[in-house]
Amino acid sequence: MSSPSAIAAVTSTLRNLLTNAALEDSELLDTTVTTQPPSVARNNNDANQLNLFLYATSIDTAFSNSPMPGQTKKGESGMPPLALVLRYLITAYGRNDDDVSGHRLMGRSMSALHDHPLLGRSEIEAALPDTDLHNQVERVRITPNMLSVDDMSKLWTSFQSEYRLSAGYDVSVVLIESTLPVKTPLPVLKRGENDQGVTAQADLIPPFPAIANIVPPNQQTSAMLGDTLLLNGHHLDGDIVTVRFTHPHLPAPIEVPALAGGTEAQVSVQIPNNPADWLIGFYRVEIIINKAGEQDRTTNVLPLPLAPQILGIAPPNPVVRDGSGNATITLTTSPQVRPEQRAALLLGDREVLAEDHPIQTDTLTFVAEDAIAGSFHIRLRVDGIDSLLVDRSVTPPVFDSAMEVTIS
Repeated sequence: MSSPSAIAAVTSTLRNLLTNAALEDSELLDTTVTTQPPSVARNNNDANQLNLFLYATSIDTAFSNSPMPGQTKKGESGMPPLALVLRYLITAYGRNDDDVSGHRLMGRSMSALHDHPLLGRSEIEAALPDTDLHNQVERVRITPNMLSVDDMSKLWTSFQSEYRLSAGYDVSVVLIESTLPVKTPLPVLKRGENDQGVTAQADLIPPFPAIANIVPPNQQTSAMLGDTLLLNGHHLDGDIVTVRFTHPHLPAPIEVPALAGGTEAQVSVQIPNNPADWLIGFYRVEIIINKAGEQDRTTNVLPLPLAPQILGIAPPNPVVRDGSGNATITLTTSPQVRPEQRAALLLGDREVLAEDHPIQTDTLTFVAEDAIAGSFHIRLRVDGIDSLLVDRSVTPPVFDSAMEVTIS
């Protein structure tokens, strides 16, 4: 999600893009790209100039009515992001007020934007490193805004400047994260009579191997390192059975041999307890089946959330607030958290973001400002996945007493 500097990041990226486009033409090597109001933009009649002016912003309603995907879960409430559409006016000035040079420059610029409808993540990061606009979920798009003669006339009248050849463009969507905290109620312990939920059974079994479901131990909603998973399906037997875990931010899939004793309908696998090699998040899980004399067969893919695990809480209860009323809590976690991952402590119904962690680490520090005294259940949320708070191995399920912090 982006910080308020996202607008400046878009302007800087567009300026770099237009500058590079002009430098590709030997007749336009003296071009400068400015970002000033048209009334004061022209500063050197002896050179070509392109002016990029942000003249208006508007709200993108598609992202304005719900929290950002991945930031909250069902039943939680959070402020929607500030979703902006940036409206730019590009004006070309020819060398020595030569309109032909200005037209050449405008054609080169419009061609570059036509061939570059999406701002690249690396381009945004290079243009303004202190913003995280390049990490937002939605890509930043460039769209021509065909202004009518009447609209263009009104614009230049408001600039109080003589009209010059111009073109309008919209850049969207720019998402600026709200600074208000997310409300996170505790999860539901039971769904329906005896927590039965919804069941379904297929009528036809296809002839190729497939996974029907993945079952973590103890009725957990997510898996953890060291857990043994049951993969139910059909045609899962083979001479060599391997389970492949794929994460979009890992350089290569992780392949783990299935445990002995698998059957045609069920395979079990233990996730290795290697905190430095695994990444918290959603994995694509599939089974590779090898039989002698046959080509390897691969099942369908099912998602599996790998949750963070809180190994230690410091200081031990109670956590004493400082003179400003702030409570500092340090968690030891597994797997290790990487710098690009968003980590938050859910303290009761309050979200507290982690302090900066510039390197991969298993230790996160959280400062809860104006903390309220009392006992609170805690969860660690990393990239939208929560650590396990509910112990479902007993009936009825209960909250894990170890995941409780007392603030005094």
